[in-house]
Amino acid sequence: MTLYGVGLGPGDADLVTVRGKRVLDSADVVYSPGRLSRSVATEYVLESKIGDLDFPMTRDPDELRSAWKDAAAEIAPRAADGDAAFVTLGDPNVYSTFGHLRRTMDAFHPEVDLEIVPGVSAVTAFATALGVEIDAGAGLALKEASRGRSPTGPDRMVLFKVTDAPATHEGLAEAGYDVTYGRRLYMEQGETIVTSDPEEIAERDYYTLAYAEKRGIEKDRATAEFDRTAETEGSA
Repeated sequence: MTLYGVGLGPGDADLVTVRGKRVLDSADVVYSPGRLSRSVATEYVLESKIGDLDFPMTRDPDELRSAWKDAAAEIAPRAADGDAAFVTLGDPNVYSTFGHLRRTMDAFHPEVDLEIVPGVSAVTAFATALGVEIDAGAGLALKEASRGRSPTGPDRMVLFKVTDAPATHEGLAEAGYDVTYGRRLYMEQGETIVTSDPEEIAERDYYTLAYAEKRGIEKDRATAEFDRTAETEGSA
């Protein structure tokens, strides 16, 4: 049988894909790695069908490897006898906890079939929430900006995990970027904030993104506007 990695989208239950909902409906057990993903999954799955997994809040690689190995050992027999799903916010292949599980399953339980169900990633959802248009042909880089980091280089960047917005903002401003921040975009839990003032989101929150764009970059946007004077003269 199969283990499905199901992307739930950025946090709003309405943004779960139709395919994702079908998998959740048919899975024998649905595993959730955290409170937020569980709250979205329970919009579509009975509590009794959800299995919780314990992952320590640590950066210690040995502890993390041990936790993922235990999780794989828990899931493997359920996926062997039926269909199991592991839910994650966003998309399973974009900055996701599912990557750790997939690699562990490949190493210790290669007999289990794996299938990915894509989800709406915060990387793309941010554009609508922040009112940002990424033009055709424009370059866009994804960067992590935890603990006050200020990555620079490309003209346009989406920054993940902006946990110290004032420090990140200082570095980006000095490098010539205009920055817009979005906190808990499309999430039903917590307050959604969109701002260009880093002091408004100075308090640490893992679910904070930013869009940084170099000042003064040229934009050659296609348009449907016409020169009405020339159009009138041409029809005379």
